[in-house]
Amino acid sequence: MATQQLIAENKEGAEIYHGADLCKKKCHELLDELNLPKGLLPLNNLTEMGYNRATGFFWLKQNKRYEHKFHAIGKTVAYETELSAFAENRRMRKISGIKSSAVLMWVKVGEMCIEDPSSGKVKLTSAAGISMSFPTSAFQLEK
Repeated sequence: MATQQLIAENKEGAEIYHGADLCKKKCHELLDELNLPKGLLPLNNLTEMGYNRATGFFWLKQNKRYEHKFHAIGKTVAYETELSAFAENRRMRKISGIKSSAVLMWVKVGEMCIEDPSSGKVKLTSAAGISMSFPTSAFQLEK
């Protein structure tokens, strides 16, 4: 289902924020609430963020696509102009708008989760079901 359609379906009853600073703050608060590293979504120029607590659906909008290099793991991740996911404790699923670089290609990220908090690992699963785990420390906010 297209991100626009999901946003429309989940907009009623959602908390919606505008402006880069407020959206970034609310995004970090949401990641914190979900027990996920705040650096998973390192976006500085957000124009809108929405979160529907009843359905767990959230979305982020930015003016242009952003590529971020996670130096600790040597991976580049692309964040499209519209991102969305369903959120729950230690997990984002049905993600749209995030791709990770793999050998010579971009792979859509379908889910991010911390299955076992004691492992210190974040597992990223592609839309095709291929998964890789990385240290949660790789997704801490960069100073």
